[in-house]
Amino acid sequence: MGPGYLANPLAFLVDTLFSLYIMAVMLRFLLQWARADFYNPLSQFLVRITQPLLHPFRRLIPGWGGIDLSALVLMIILQMIALALLMMIAGVTPRVDYLLLRTPAELISLLLNVYLVAIVVRAVLSWINPHDYNPATTVLLSLTEPVIRPLRSVIPPLGGVDLSPLVAIILIQVAKMLILPPLDRIAPGLMM
Repeated sequence: MGPGYLANPLAFLVDTLFSLYIMAVMLRFLLQWARADFYNPLSQFLVRITQPLLHPFRRLIPGWGGIDLSALVLMIILQMIALALLMMIAGVTPRVDYLLLRTPAELISLLLNVYLVAIVVRAVLSWINPHDYNPATTVLLSLTEPVIRPLRSVIPPLGGVDLSPLVAIILIQVAKMLILPPLDRIAPGLMM
C-alpha cells in the first residue's frame, strides 16, 4: 500500500465536504436573491450552518443591490481552497492561474447543477403530490420560480401541462454545453 492508497479516499472526503458546504452557501445566496421565506425550516438550517464562516465576511463586505457579495466571496475562497487541497493530494503544486480559471468553472457548474436538480425535483413533485404543503416544496418553488416564471410567460400551458420546466432543463443543459467546455479546455493546460 503506497501513498496513493489514502489519496483517493482523502480526495473524496475533501471534495465532498467542500462541495456540500459550498452548495449550502450557494443555496443561501440564491434563496436570499429569490426572497424566499427566511423562517422556513430549510432556510433556517442553511443560515445556521453557513453563518459561522459567513458572519466575518459580512463585517468586511457589504451587500450591493440585494446581492450578498460576502456569500459570493466565501464561495470563491472555499472553492479555491478545495481545488488547491485536491491538487496537493494528487501531488501537484497548486498554481494561482489555474485556480483563478478553474474556480469560476466549478461554481458555474455547481450553480447549473443546483438549478437542474431543483427543477427536475419540482416537476416530479408536481406530478406526485401537487397540492401538498411542505417546507422543502416551498423552498424549491422559491428557488426555481425566477427561472421558470420568464419561460412560463413565453410558453403557455398546452392542454393543462406546463412545459416551462422541461424548457428550463433543456436550456440549462445547453448552457452547460456552451459555458463549461471552453473553461475545461483552458484550465487543464495550466494545472501542470
